[in-house]
Amino acid sequence: MSPNIKYRLGKSGAFKGLVIFFSVLCTIPLMLILFYIIREGITKINWNFLTNLPKPVGETGGGILNALVGSLLIVFYAALIAIPFGIMGGIYLSENKKSLLGYWVRLSVDVLQGTPSIVVGIVIYFWIVKPLGTFSALSGSIALAVMMLPIIVRSTEETLKMLPSSLKEAGLALGLPYHKVMLRIVLPCGFSGVLSGIILAVARIAGETAPLLFTAFGNPYFTTDVTKPMQSLPLLIFNYATSPYDEWHDLAWGAAFILLSWILLLNIITKITTRRWKIQF
Repeated sequence: MSPNIKYRLGKSGAFKGLVIFFSVLCTIPLMLILFYIIREGITKINWNFLTNLPKPVGETGGGILNALVGSLLIVFYAALIAIPFGIMGGIYLSENKKSLLGYWVRLSVDVLQGTPSIVVGIVIYFWIVKPLGTFSALSGSIALAVMMLPIIVRSTEETLKMLPSSLKEAGLALGLPYHKVMLRIVLPCGFSGVLSGIILAVARIAGETAPLLFTAFGNPYFTTDVTKPMQSLPLLIFNYATSPYDEWHDLAWGAAFILLSWILLLNIITKITTRRWKIQF
C-alpha cells in the first residue's frame, strides 16, 4: 500500500474517530442529568407520595397528588384545544404550498415556534387572566395549547406532503367530497407522523413552568375545577426547590423524577409509533 493511500486512510479514520468522540460527548450532559435526578428522586417515590397532598411546613411526609392530577388536566385540555386547530392548519399548508396566505401562515407558525414560553404566558395573562380577574387552569391550558400549535401544524404538513397525490385524486375521482377525502383517506394514511407530532408537542409542554406562573398559578389544595387556580408538577418543582425546607426539597426531587419519567415515556412512545406505522409507498 502506497504512503499516499495510508495517509488518506489514516486521515479518514481520524476524522471518523473525531465524529464519534463528539457524538458521545453530546450525550454526557443528558446522562449526568438523568443519573442525578434518578439518584435523588427515585428514593422519594412511594404510594403515599403519589396519593397524598403536600403537608404544611414542619410536618414530614406528604405527596404530590394535586400536582399530578393538575398536570394531567392542564395538558389534556391544552391538547384538546391545540390538536384540531393544528391538524387543520397542517392540512391547509400541505394543500396550499405556494399561496400567499399559506406563506404567511407558515411564517407565523415558524415565528410562534421560536417565541419564548414566558412571552406566551404573559400574553395569555393580559388576554384572559386579567379580564376574568382570576388565575385558572383553563388559561394555563390555552397558553400551553399556543405552544403546541406550531409542532402539530408542521408535523402534519410535512407528513401529508410525503403522501402521493394519487391518494387524494382517487378519492375525488370516486365522487367523495373534499372533506371526506382529507379526513378519511389522506389523514389516516399519515397517521404515524401526525400522532408523533402530537406526542412530541405534549412532551414539549409537559415540563413548561413559565406560562403556568402567569396563568394556572398553583394551588396547595386538590381541585379539578379548571376555572380556578390549579397546581402542576413544574410549578410544584419550582416552588419547592426554591424553598428553604428540606422536606419540600424531597418533594421537588420526587416530582422531578416523575416528570422526567413522563417525558421519557412520551418520547419512547413517539419512536415506537413512528416505527409501527411508518409511511411506505
